[in-house]
Amino acid sequence: MLTLRGKTLFITGASRGIGKAIALRAAADGANVVIAAKTAEANPKLPGTIHTAAEEVERAGGHALACVVDVRFEDQIRAAVDRTVARFGGIDVLVNNASAISLTGTLEIPMKRYDLMHQINARGTFACSQACLPHLIKAENPHVLNLSPPLKLKEEWFAPHVAYSMAKFGMSLCVLGMAGEFRAAGVAVNALWPRTVIATAAVQNLLGGEATMRGSRTPQIVADAAHVILTRPSRECSGQFFIDEEVLRSVGVNDFGKYQTVPGAELLVDLFV
Repeated sequence: MLTLRGKTLFITGASRGIGKAIALRAAADGANVVIAAKTAEANPKLPGTIHTAAEEVERAGGHALACVVDVRFEDQIRAAVDRTVARFGGIDVLVNNASAISLTGTLEIPMKRYDLMHQINARGTFACSQACLPHLIKAENPHVLNLSPPLKLKEEWFAPHVAYSMAKFGMSLCVLGMAGEFRAAGVAVNALWPRTVIATAAVQNLLGGEATMRGSRTPQIVADAAHVILTRPSRECSGQFFIDEEVLRSVGVNDFGKYQTVPGAELLVDLFV
């Protein structure tokens, strides 16, 4: 049976949403999970903190370490990596999930928001990878998984929101480059992206609210797909741009109704699929 038992996962943006779902799926195996995210104190607009997520990981059967990490700052990343290695002895998996979004056009987006997306998405992914890779290289089955879209360089993926697309595709470019750079070292570097909209706080607050939530799937589908990828042999699975539904179909899952937020509702296809 493929399992993450005893593995140590460093997951950014894991206090809620997809990151937390991946953390809880790993915890069910008995994994060590580092909740690396910004939210240390409760925010009325956003559910969950690093501490509540860590408590959920422990209840689910895992071992948790909560670390305040804003991926814009290398000192916070490296401090969390050092704490992780001191606590668990190494790092087996890095999940680059932390992300910022603003689906605005070139004339509408403030440069402050442009900078935020690039600092968190593309630069944050690179910085976290750089900090974790020296430890991943030493692991038995090391994986880096970026929550970013397939690399399809076509006008349709960029025209509606150039700034956001650039930031997210920067994460995907990290996959393309690092998969090749670290293949000989046995480190798998892959991307995972949902086929449909996923019910997260970003969807609730920024991307259409309740109407969009109705046509969404739960973060569990991404977590289940991530588990499949992260339990594969790293030397046989790298440089791939996976779609959650396709990953699950490859292991025999054909009933996706359980993942719908509203059973039977018409699903909304993700904007990068």
